[in-house]
Order: sequence, then structure tokens, then C-alpha cells
Amino acid sequence: MIDTDGQQIGIIPLYKALDLSREKDLDLVEIVPDSTMPVCKIMDYGKYRYEQRKKEREKKKKQKIILVKEIKLRPHIERHDYEVKLRHISKFLQDGNKVKIMMGFRGREMEHSEFGRKILDRLVEDLKEIGMVEMMPKLEGRQMIMILSPDKKHKPEK
Repeated sequence: MIDTDGQQIGIIPLYKALDLSREKDLDLVEIVPDSTMPVCKIMDYGKYRYEQRKKEREKKKKQKIILVKEIKLRPHIERHDYEVKLRHISKFLQDGNKVKIMMGFRGREMEHSEFGRKILDRLVEDLKEIGMVEMMPKLEGRQMIMILSPDKKHKPEK
């Protein structure tokens, strides 16, 4: 048993522990129930629960939420448009987000899907410093989809 100050009282029977907690007008809380000798502490249970919730909220604040950003491309994209999309993708990756790149095909462009694959390969080559391929380009209907994720070695900017 542990006192309110954190001092160990020792092994005492349950009824004595309950009497001690009632004298101090506090609760008897079982801290380590799984051991052969359960460890109990005299404390204010409401305050204990409040502290536990506060710790959980702090943990949630520190977690990084990874978003998946989407970029749409066409197989016959002009050089300037490609560079603009490349800058956007690189910013997303530097911020620590994943990027889903969707290459859309219209009409007869489906017969020449290798043009789209070349552009996606060029993107991977241009972004190899800050990103890595999580899902290789895959044709789904009239779209070729690829997912890039931030490189583990690269630290996200804050």
C-alpha cells in the first residue's frame, strides 16, 4: 500500500486500508491489479482520472495526422504545368503528407498509357530526394494511380 505522499506503508489487510482511506476522506485505488500482491494507493480518484485524461490529450496533440493530398495529371501535360504540379507535390511531401497522383486518360489516350507511365516515372525520379513510392502506378479504369509518401530520412518542415 502507498500513502498519499507516495510513501510505502507496506502490506496491510484490505479492511485496514479502507479504514485509512476513510479517515483521510479519500479513495483507495488499485494501481497495479495484475501482480501477486495488488498495489493500492490512497488518493482522490476524481483528481487521478482528471490527470489521466490530461495526459491522454497531450499524447493526442503530439501525434502527427498524415493527410493524403491528391494531384491530377494528364498524359500530354505541358512542361510548365508539370513543373507547377511538381512543386505542389514536393511541398506536400516536405510537410509530411502522402500524395495520391492520378493520371486521367480520355478517349483514345487509353491505347497509349505508356505516355502516362513515363510522366509518373519522371515524377518519381524528380522527387527521389524527398519522397518514395508507396504504391506503384496501377491502372484502374481510365486512371493510373500512384501514391508517394515522404521519405523517412527527410524531416518534415514545421
